Amino acid sequence: MSSFEEAETEETVTCLHLTFYHPGQGEKMMFRCLDFCRRQQLRADDMAKFGRDSSLCRYSLVDTRVSRIQFSLQFYRRLHSSEYAFEIKNLSKKTKLTVNQTELGYLNKIDLPWKCIICFGDYQILAEIQEGEAVDYFETHLHLAEAPILQERCLPSLQPIPENGISPSFPLGQGKSPTEIDENEL
Repeated sequence: MSSFEEAETEETVTCLHLTFYHPGQGEKMMFRCLDFCRRQQLRADDMAKFGRDSSLCRYSLVDTRVSRIQFSLQFYRRLHSSEYAFEIKNLSKKTKLTVNQTELGYLNKIDLPWKCIICFGDYQILAEIQEGEAVDYFETHLHLAEAPILQERCLPSLQPIPENGISPSFPLGQGKSPTEIDENEL
């Protein structure tokens, strides 16, 4: 047997990609304490905290309008499953946090969708989960966006799109309702 065949199987690591945007980032430099150059490894039981207090938060934002601890992300394994996920919790008493269209007040928490936009104040953060198998740790990879994320990326539309891919020319609320058509009638 070769050493290749005897080598341990390499684990893939769950990675949370976070892309940050703020309209004043050029002149205010609020992201100067974040490391955008490399992936960072965190233990599975570590809570990733974001806020302005660098002694409490692993990811510090240099902005007096940001709470000392704005929000946290917790890595966990779903009950009765081998899937891993992240939970986001709003830790700011003053600022609401939105995850896609879900608004979180102080101490509210939800599961982080595999791709979503997190907003508070003028901050926009695109979060994307890259799945892995490692149990003991996960990674974060931070990116900086040049343009607003809400305009740059499109989240799933709330309007239904017909199977033929052609949107109706009339708005759905004008007395006409969609009708189901057999695909053989087209």
